[in-house]
Amino acid sequence: MKITKGKVPSAVRATIYGSEGIGKSTLAAAFPEPLFVDIEDGTKQLDVARTSCSDWRELQSIIKEVYADPAICKTLVIDTIDRAEMLLTAQLLDEGHCDSIEKYAGGYGKGYTALAERFQKDLLWELDKLISKGVNVVLIAHAAMRKFESPEDPPYDRWELKVSKKVAPIVKEWSDLLLFCNYQTMVVDENGRGKVKGSGKRMMHANHKPTYD
Repeated sequence: MKITKGKVPSAVRATIYGSEGIGKSTLAAAFPEPLFVDIEDGTKQLDVARTSCSDWRELQSIIKEVYADPAICKTLVIDTIDRAEMLLTAQLLDEGHCDSIEKYAGGYGKGYTALAERFQKDLLWELDKLISKGVNVVLIAHAAMRKFESPEDPPYDRWELKVSKKVAPIVKEWSDLLLFCNYQTMVVDENGRGKVKGSGKRMMHANHKPTYD
């Protein structure tokens, strides 16, 4: 039995999500030597290395190229995973010869299950191979406000990854860093009534709270 102690140097798996225009891509650009897989064509105003991607197979091909030559970049950024999920959905519909993920493989939720399984196998596990080569991976996602059903408290709204419900937990479990970005808000008293105001200050949250992951 070989036992080791202390921290083990490793590349980082990071997921950054938040509202539109908050600066997710700008934050990802601060990682070492990033290469953006610009699925949304949203990095035009950033001075970064980028490559375009129009379908799921092309995304897989890019990951394999970086794995074959890790010197291409020190960080691979997927911008965004919600758009990547759309590419995978289109791939599944083409393979299943159907026009809706709800009809895939006969329906009854099989489409969403297949989507989550393929997202993990064909994307996250392939990205793990880059991690083993010392390449950081950053996933960018939009945020969506969704109703959360709690077994102990009344339902409440919270910010979640803007991907399907079966894909979201897989991404969160995969991530070493899960960062939520939003504008700072505060409740101020106006004539005895609480009013929410935004300061315009951008905040990055790294701790879990009921309102976000």
